[in-house]
Amino acid sequence: MRKIVHRHLGKVVAGAAIAVAGTAVMVGITLPGSAGAEESGGAKGSGGTSQQAAQQGQGAVQPGVVEQAPDEGEKGKGRDPLTDDETERVTRIALSRQMLTAGENVEGKRGPQRLSVNLAEPEADELDDPNAPRRADVSFYDYKNDTLVTRTVNLDTGKVEKAGSQHDVQPPISRDEMTEAAELLIADPLGAGLKADFKDATGKELTSPGQLVLNSMVYRATPGAQPAVLGACGEHRCVRLFPKVKNGPWIDSRDLVIDLSARKVGKLG
Repeated sequence: MRKIVHRHLGKVVAGAAIAVAGTAVMVGITLPGSAGAEESGGAKGSGGTSQQAAQQGQGAVQPGVVEQAPDEGEKGKGRDPLTDDETERVTRIALSRQMLTAGENVEGKRGPQRLSVNLAEPEADELDDPNAPRRADVSFYDYKNDTLVTRTVNLDTGKVEKAGSQHDVQPPISRDEMTEAAELLIADPLGAGLKADFKDATGKELTSPGQLVLNSMVYRATPGAQPAVLGACGEHRCVRLFPKVKNGPWIDSRDLVIDLSARKVGKLG
């Protein structure tokens, strides 16, 4: 594996970490190490310990029993995390008819891209009230006009209490957006190095994001620091991917940026 792909754009990283360097930004990705190695070595002699315990009259440890998780129910209480039913309900409430018909998601389909649904913090005068209403903050990204839309929904009344929209604001990339970015990169000529490295590591062709474990970060343009194709990043939604072969090594693609708004791939100098 140490001889892999020094000739390719995206080199397979076999070290302990990838240093992800952007313009005035450094992000470290720690790769899986040898955690547990000592434990495995210690386990080699564990039979003697068990034998001594048995000789001392201690019973053997019984195998664990996997129990089915309890039904979370349709509604939570107080500061309980949102249930699946609550999450789907507030998403439907927050998504207005206008947003649904005029908005566009990361794949270019109708309706804005849902980014997150989180339990909202209580109001200042509700902090000590055990019966304070539960609210959810729902955020969408509308690729039609590069707008971040946020809405706060009261779970008790089913009404939108707050709404806002912002431009040039880029929250963390969602899982669906990472998948679409990987689709665009794999299909683009600039993804040739990624595909070559994947084949060197696995012996197989890279054809789908499902073959990778993906991490990402938002990329913002800095004057003079990138090619013109990436000059709108920040206003556009742009992402750098840090892919990993499933059950395998990381692949270095830090110099590639996917503009999800323009559906284009660029390479940093």
